[in-house]
Order: sequence, then C-alpha cells, then structure tokens
Amino acid sequence: MTSSRRGPGRTERLVLPGVLTAEEALRTVEGIASAQRSDGAIPWFRGHHLDPWDHVEAAMALDAAGEHGRAEAAYRWLADHQNPDGSWYAAYPDTPTGVDTAQPDDRGAESNFCAYVAVGVWHHYLSTGDDAFLDRMWPTVVAAVEFVLALQQPGGQIGWRREADGTPVTDALLTGSSSIYQALRCALAIAEHREEPQPDWEVSAGLLAHAIRSHPDRFLAKDRYSMDWYYPVLGGALTGTAAKERIEEGWDRFVVPGVGVRCVVPNPWVTGGESCELALALWAMGESDRAVEILQWIQPYLRAENGMYWTGYVFDDRVVWPEELTTWTAGSLLLAVAALGGDEATTAVFGGERLPTGLDPGCC
Repeated sequence: MTSSRRGPGRTERLVLPGVLTAEEALRTVEGIASAQRSDGAIPWFRGHHLDPWDHVEAAMALDAAGEHGRAEAAYRWLADHQNPDGSWYAAYPDTPTGVDTAQPDDRGAESNFCAYVAVGVWHHYLSTGDDAFLDRMWPTVVAAVEFVLALQQPGGQIGWRREADGTPVTDALLTGSSSIYQALRCALAIAEHREEPQPDWEVSAGLLAHAIRSHPDRFLAKDRYSMDWYYPVLGGALTGTAAKERIEEGWDRFVVPGVGVRCVVPNPWVTGGESCELALALWAMGESDRAVEILQWIQPYLRAENGMYWTGYVFDDRVVWPEELTTWTAGSLLLAVAALGGDEATTAVFGGERLPTGLDPGCC
C-alpha cells in the first residue's frame, strides 16, 4: 500500500474556516489511515466489524485527502473479496490477524451496501484519472449492480436485503434505495466513459427515481429517522424546489440548533454521520452557509483530541454515546468539507450535474 506525501500540505483542500485547519484535517486523515489494515480493509475501528458501505465512505475520504494509494487498496480489498453472486456480506469481523471473510458476522447481503462500490470507484477515477484502475474494477461494479438489480421490485423500489439462505427480502428502505440511485448513476457514468452502454441499468435507475419521488408508499415507514428525510436529496432523486421543500418540512423535527442532527425523533441524540450527510445534501442544494454552520456545530461535541469523531452525542445528558470513534463518521466529515471546498471528484459524485439520470419510465 502506498501513501501520498506527508505533511499538512496535502490536506489544504480540506481546510474550512471554523471546521478544520490543515493540521486538524491531517490528524483526521491519519486517524482513518491508522485503522486501515495492511490488506486495505477499513473497519469501523480496530477490533470492530467492517461493512462494505462504510468501508467505501472511508476510502472516498482518503481519496479526497490525496491518499490515493490507500484508497485503491480499499477497493482492491472489495474486488478480492466479492462473492460469486456479486455481493458482499453485510458485516465482517476485524480480528487481530485480519478481517475474517470466512466467518462473517452477518451472512446476509444488503443491497445499498453492495451498490455503493460504484460511487467509490467513480470517485477514485475522477480523483486520479487512472483508467487501468477503472478497467480492473469494472467487472466488480458490473457484478455488484446486477446483484442489486435482481432485488428490484415491479414498482421500481429495491428490496433491501438477500438473506443468508438466498431468500430475497422484497421490503424496500427509502434511505437505501436513495443511496442505490446515486450508485446506479455513478455506474452508468462509468459505463458511458467506457463506451459500454447499459440500457437495462438506465431503465432501472429511472424506475427507482420515480418510486422515490412519487410513491413513498412503496417503502417501509421509517420517517422517524433523519436519513429517510434527507437521503432522497443526498442521493440525487430530489432536486430543485422539491428538494428544498422536503428539507424545510423536516428541519425543525430533526435539526437541533447549535448541536447537530438527530438520528431519530424524539431521541435527544445527534450523530456525526447524519449531521455531515445533511451538510452534503444542503451543499448539493446550493445552501453552503447552512451546511458549514452544521459542521461547525458538531465540532465541540463530536471531535476527539486525536482528530477522529465520536459517532453521537446525547445532548440532554451531555455525553458522547456510543464511545466509538468511527472511520465512517470521520469520513463523512471529510467528504462534506471536500464538497464545500470544491474538490472536483467529490462535487461530481454528490452534486450530480454530470451524472446520468436514467430513463423516465413515463408511468405512475
């Protein structure tokens, strides 16, 4: 595994007044890097499990910081450990000798976890311009997308999981399907770049976007969770006026001024991942000032002395909980800062202006 040059200079792109200095950004990047195993795997933290979605988010943060060798190693780990059906298991234990792929913690496979590799691969390509990397990862992306689309329902929504015995779960989650929509758009961008059209993916993406925009009844009711509130915006299915209306509708329920974003109402618990992802969604809507404000709010509550971030904070009791410094929380913060700072790869995958949108199904 290789690394970029050391020193604060490589994190200048991650400087954001009131949020991160170059030195603070460097400490956060080094915190993620220190959790990465020599084979490229990135668990939540050493001794905890790895899941494919959060592994990719941490890898994207490394790319945003210029740690392209480390990020590539993370994607190589995914390619090397993909199941024959195109999936990855939902959770792998991190043991002293390595991430145990032979005895996963959860042998089911979650559709949004598997799809997210496309976002990471496209982000890495845009960060590096490495066509050889894209050639190597294309079969991995194709297999993952095909696994995910096998779970798509007639209404366009994506079943959220395939059980360990192969049984498909047809229930769909709005958050997961919104993340999958972003992933399908990135997969289509890769296909377009390679001049390998994927018309079935275009149809599937269009059907999925239509379900997210027009048919909330096709998804499990999870509206107590903030992710279900902002993810249709973050994933790119809702834009413009529709996005602004959705964010305003839920603002007072989920946002705790001066503290952060609740994970679930009415619990007095704000979380770093949700706060940073909402900031990304706000940036995508053109509301950078509000995005920066949220990132500023969480610094005194969630940033640890070592530069990593606590998963959450119970504001009624004024305590961090759980006492976990997670790579994906730190990763979400760095990605939000990178987008606000204009990092081209990060703005491309979360802004979405140049990503294919799929075909309009022209139906109800």
